Amino acid sequence: MVGMELVGTSQKTVTAREAGLVSCTRCTRAWPIETKICGRCGATLVSRDRSSLQRVWALWLVGIMCYIPSNIYPMLHTKQLFSVTESTIIGGAVELAQYGSYVVAGIILFASVVIPLGKFWAIAFLAVSVKQKGGFASRHRLLMYEVVEYIGRWSMIDIFVVAILSALVQLQGLVSISPGPAAFFFALSVIFTMLSAQAFDPHMISDAKTDDDEAAVDD
Repeated sequence: MVGMELVGTSQKTVTAREAGLVSCTRCTRAWPIETKICGRCGATLVSRDRSSLQRVWALWLVGIMCYIPSNIYPMLHTKQLFSVTESTIIGGAVELAQYGSYVVAGIILFASVVIPLGKFWAIAFLAVSVKQKGGFASRHRLLMYEVVEYIGRWSMIDIFVVAILSALVQLQGLVSISPGPAAFFFALSVIFTMLSAQAFDPHMISDAKTDDDEAAVDD
């Protein structure tokens, strides 16, 4: 009998805000909701950042604006005796593949195209989804947010590959490779995209879930 009752019982998930708590976004320590300053790290405690979406979209747009020229301007300047060639991100990866550096070319393409476009799409999806009821499950959106936060630290890997490649090639004396202006714009794009992801308040995902649950109860 007890087992049959438990099967049909649905438990409501209580958020920290409903429990009278506020968590620090820097050290994740939970404090009473009336606390203004984190006693562990000194950060300002805010239960909900109402202006976070505005910062997310502003930083996201600047990241997009920097990403476009990073794919137009040359990423690599290659000097070979009497010739100088310039290559974009994709063109440089293709050229490296032609010389047999398939692993390096794959890393550059993955870090320069797949990861940035995926982050742009994920941040925009999260920012839009918290304003819409229903749709994607909240746990999936939280997982997406954690993935975006995790891969942010790998977004500059192609810049490091170019720097290492430049140092190694210049040791040979016949060929020299140096970063182009696209490296500057790509670095700016990565920085603004990371700031956009950090400006997003993940508590809004749980708020959207609470609204969906209340709407379902009303129906």
